[in-house]
Amino acid sequence: MPRLDETRPFLPVNIALLTVSDTRDAAQDRSGNTLADLAASAGHRIAARRIVRDEQDQIVAQLKECIDVVISTGGTGVTGRDVTPEAFHSVYEKEIAGFGELFRWLSYDKVGTSTIQSRATAGVAGGTYLFALPGSPSACRDAWDGILLHQLDNRFRPCNFVELMPRLQEHLKR
Repeated sequence: MPRLDETRPFLPVNIALLTVSDTRDAAQDRSGNTLADLAASAGHRIAARRIVRDEQDQIVAQLKECIDVVISTGGTGVTGRDVTPEAFHSVYEKEIAGFGELFRWLSYDKVGTSTIQSRATAGVAGGTYLFALPGSPSACRDAWDGILLHQLDNRFRPCNFVELMPRLQEHLKR
C-alpha cells in the first residue's frame, strides 16, 4: 500500500496555475482559487497564476515557461472551444497517460458516466510536469486530493513525481 514516509523531509515545488477561459476573470476563478488553496495548504509555492483565453497558441506559450509544475483548469471538454488537451499534447515530450485514466476513474464515483466527457491529461515537457484538469472546483479538488497531493510530495512511497524531477531532462545530457 502507498504510504507517507515521515522520515524524509518535505520538498515544496514551484507551481504555476493556469486558468483557461474565455469568460472568467480573477474574481470568478473559483477553480484556480481552489487549486491555489490546496497547493499552498500542502506547502507548495504558487510561482505564477494566469488566466488565458481558450486559444491553443496562448496556452502553449504559457506551458513553455520554465517551472517545476503547471496545473491548468478548464478547456478539457469536448466542445469546439475546448483546446487545452491539444495545446498540451503539442508540447509534451512524454505523456503520462495514466493520469487521465486515473482521474476519470476517481471522478466516476461522483459524476458517473459524465466523466467520459473529461479529457484531463498530463505529461512532461522541458523538465516540467504539465497537468490539465477540468474547469470545476470539484474536479480540481478530486484531482488534487486523489492524485496530485501524493505525487507532488517527495515523501510519498513507493514513488512520486518529485523524486523524478532531477531526471526529467536526462535525454539532453547525452
